[in-house]
Amino acid sequence: MKGKKRWASLAEAAILFVLVFLTSFFDVFYSLDCMLRDKVYQSPRGINNKIKIIAIDDETLRELGPFGTWSRSVYADLIGTLGDNPSVIAMDIMFFGNMDEEGDNALRQACAESSNVITGSYINYTSKYSFDEQGRPYIDHFAVSDIEQPIMEDCCITGFVNSSPDEDGVVRSVFVTENAPDLYGDRVFNSFASEIYSLYCQKNGIEPNTPSLDSNGRMWINYAGRPGDYENIPLCKVLDGTIDPKVFTDCIVIVGAYAAGLRDQFSVPNSSDQMYGAEIHANIVQGLIDGRYPVPGSRVVTSLCGAAVAAIAYLLTKRIKFRFSAPLVLVMLIGYAAAGIILNNNGTSIPLLYAPLFMALGYFVNLGRKYAEEALEKRKITAAFKKYVAPQVVEEIAKTGNYHIKLGGENRDIAVLFVDIRGFTPMSESLEPEQVVDILNSYLNLTTNSIFSNGGTLDKFIGDATMAVFNAPFDLDDYVFRAVKTAYDIVSGGNAIESKFKEKYGKSVSFGVGVNCGPAVVGNIGCDFRMDYTAIGDTVNTAARLESNAKRGQVLISEAVYEQVKDRITVEPIGEIPLKGKSKGVFVYSLTGINGYENDKAKELVNE
Repeated sequence: MKGKKRWASLAEAAILFVLVFLTSFFDVFYSLDCMLRDKVYQSPRGINNKIKIIAIDDETLRELGPFGTWSRSVYADLIGTLGDNPSVIAMDIMFFGNMDEEGDNALRQACAESSNVITGSYINYTSKYSFDEQGRPYIDHFAVSDIEQPIMEDCCITGFVNSSPDEDGVVRSVFVTENAPDLYGDRVFNSFASEIYSLYCQKNGIEPNTPSLDSNGRMWINYAGRPGDYENIPLCKVLDGTIDPKVFTDCIVIVGAYAAGLRDQFSVPNSSDQMYGAEIHANIVQGLIDGRYPVPGSRVVTSLCGAAVAAIAYLLTKRIKFRFSAPLVLVMLIGYAAAGIILNNNGTSIPLLYAPLFMALGYFVNLGRKYAEEALEKRKITAAFKKYVAPQVVEEIAKTGNYHIKLGGENRDIAVLFVDIRGFTPMSESLEPEQVVDILNSYLNLTTNSIFSNGGTLDKFIGDATMAVFNAPFDLDDYVFRAVKTAYDIVSGGNAIESKFKEKYGKSVSFGVGVNCGPAVVGNIGCDFRMDYTAIGDTVNTAARLESNAKRGQVLISEAVYEQVKDRITVEPIGEIPLKGKSKGVFVYSLTGINGYENDKAKELVNE
């Protein structure tokens, strides 16, 4: 049996392994995984103060007028004002087409006289049918249709400023280089940020880093700051001399839109607020300077590792106890996230959703299974207990769960009842087996219902005899009177059975009942694999002897029982009678009635 369970567990773990691998490999929940990566990986690490933004903000627009009306001489003046103080002056502005000849010429001249200006170009993409290296057809959604260049392309460095938002509109990665063999031959075009970084390294004698790219040729952005973190200075204050150009010495200066109306804002992974394009370029440049450009790990490797972790977690949570499984899963989840952060900081990004999702799912599956198994076991135990103990007692056990089956006993004061059919053996010899069973079942139904309705515990059937105990295994209020009342119900109900079978089979049955109370040893007697809940001791033996001395339809109670309930019953004293196995006789009473107690209940028990 254990072997089958072990193989079943391995099979379930294997199914989970395959499920995790496939969902991770095909990135089924790409957007959700990206959102989780955003929360965990994109925590601000602090901005580089050498990167500054000259902002075309609302203040500048108020000073210089609407953006579209400016002469390009404004930018020529800015370049002249900054001079050689910055290492790089990066103009994140589209200078396409001619506006006014004087302003355009001034800008061209300023760029030609400066060695630190970079301007933006823009790539127009289209979708086209293409073939990969293996000759397989696919639709290329990033096929270059043309590249728009600024008017001063021939006198300064240019780099394309395109953003590449994901399906959910969030900018997480960018193309660093681009080419269009059909249009421009072998010419390679670099991104705006990579050109900024390259010029900065050249100006400062730094050996540039080569960024890691994913399989699509993209560099993933590790954002250093949130929107508004980089120092931004209004362009108008630089032009009017309020800001000393020397504050930009050896800095990277990015000039760009910083007003909502200029429509250069994008969703980013580290904030609910949108970020201006100039700030995104600043984050990309800092990532290049810091060497922080993690790329997604191999899909096969990360999917295999994630699937293995989830399968192991599933097996562990299935085998260990519930109180340990929740902390274990929590530790594994934290450990997986920590491993992801460490790997991300060292250049490899792994999915954070799939393995933890299925680890949690496996945990809840096992948790549900354990609850279901416990509930099923509880139902089995409850159903079994109801055959021995009053149903209301069983319900209390089910609610509190404070009873544990174990081998051994305890000393308790109890009441014991024995009841036996009088003349059953000769009667059974003269009837058909089916008739005997019919009579016996009716009798057992009466005795059992009588015992349970009064809160007693059915100890056992002994042939045509029944033994019951009261006040065990749980405390029972007024248990001695309950035992006496049970005896009275049985005898009263027996009268109805006797007339029923007299008419049906021409035979009659009746009962003799004995009730005693006192101390006894109560518990599970037997061995580990087979035990019986019962009571043993002199109190039990005396009750059995009383029953054997009872006549048809008679209930004999001991003096100990009588003393406890004498105010509520009517009896006929029998006197002291000798009992087999006892050196001294026992004073016995015959129960004749219970004060204020109707026999209707006994009739109901017979009908049940």
